[in-house]
Amino acid sequence: MRKLRTIEMNRLSIDEYHVAEKLPLVVVLDDVRSLYNVGSVFRTADAFRLTGLCLCGITATPPHNEIHKTALGAEDSVDWQYFASALEAVTTLQGKGYKVFAVEQAEGSAKLGNLPAEVLRQIKSGKVAVVLGNEVKGVHQEVVDACDGCIEIEQYGTKHSMNVSVTAGIVIWEMRQKLNHKDDS
Repeated sequence: MRKLRTIEMNRLSIDEYHVAEKLPLVVVLDDVRSLYNVGSVFRTADAFRLTGLCLCGITATPPHNEIHKTALGAEDSVDWQYFASALEAVTTLQGKGYKVFAVEQAEGSAKLGNLPAEVLRQIKSGKVAVVLGNEVKGVHQEVVDACDGCIEIEQYGTKHSMNVSVTAGIVIWEMRQKLNHKDDS
């Protein structure tokens, strides 16, 4: 078995990426401190061709060397917008018809791997956004309150959270599966 060279992978150019069909998913970063986490989320958003990112509050924005170090140029392909707060981003997205879910451990949160039928219907009805929170404090409570629901990744170890970029990868992958299989129940 031989690893493929980059040229053999037939990746899109940035111009082709901008006009290609996107997954109807937006990721909102609520006060994410680490520029490396921001860059990693950009790179994952590019890989799954998301509609875009909302960078909120203290979350850094491109151009920035530390973002570029992990994004590897995805900050040039993925559409992004800055908001003074995640609450502003959530209300803006809801005004555009998005169903917005905080990824947070909360009372009544839906388990990502086993979403209730109502949550699945909301996800499959069209445009979806997920809010990922600060590395220490998570998603701000007022943002959780404004969302259409909460989604939680079940965990089985001693820690109560995962790195935000790891969480982004898991959630984006699972949402891609749900959004691409609209005929499933």
